[in-house]
Amino acid sequence: MKVLIVEDEVPAAQRLQSLLAEYGGMTILEVLPSVESTVKWLQLHPLPDLIFLDIHLSDGLSFEIFKQMTVKCPVIFCTAYDQYALDAFQLHSIDYLLKPIQYDKLYKSLEKMKDIRQSFSTSADPVQMNDIVNMIKKGEASYKSRFMVKSGAKIKTIKTDDIAYFYSHNKLSLLVTGQGEKFPIDYALDELIHMLNPGLFFHINRKLIIHIDAAKEIHPYFKGRLKLVLHPPIEEEVIVSSQKTPAFKDWLDQ
Repeated sequence: MKVLIVEDEVPAAQRLQSLLAEYGGMTILEVLPSVESTVKWLQLHPLPDLIFLDIHLSDGLSFEIFKQMTVKCPVIFCTAYDQYALDAFQLHSIDYLLKPIQYDKLYKSLEKMKDIRQSFSTSADPVQMNDIVNMIKKGEASYKSRFMVKSGAKIKTIKTDDIAYFYSHNKLSLLVTGQGEKFPIDYALDELIHMLNPGLFFHINRKLIIHIDAAKEIHPYFKGRLKLVLHPPIEEEVIVSSQKTPAFKDWLDQ
């Protein structure tokens, strides 16, 4: 089976490739990080047998791909949405995997796709992405509302609304509140981003996830990038890459 992976998080893409290798019989055609690169690839190559598609990409939501072109092959979405929204995927015979992806779930999805891919052909109806997007917008995704942290010899609860950002330092993940308090947590940033409401939190880079209210100032920077000033301040310079800048601006303007 020839597979295309569309995923902008390197660790997540590497994990998926490893799981597919364990399953066997898969040829990874390409790993793409964005809407733009995926559209270009699909325009220049024959359709794969299967696409693994992350929802949040470096330059926007993957649904934009289907607005720009017709994709007539099976798609498995990799997502963190709750069951209500996922009913949309089931309704349209599209499978999905919740992150972090587990092998047993991947195995079941691939066995399912083997059965149904015969029904996909050049005459198949386009995937009804508008219906899926509308159902997702109506659904209330289940995201973490609080985190348990250690404060000296005690354990306390931090509400998600009180968090300014998460960042990684010396292989340690830290939670920082709006008052500047810092607490170590047991989650990696790649895990955290799927627990947080994407309307409120943005994965700036591999070391930083910010709350929308933490961006105190935004300045144009070299080569289409943005420089952020956060509140509370952070020691490291915060730069939004040119690749992520369009998605970041869309996130702020929602």
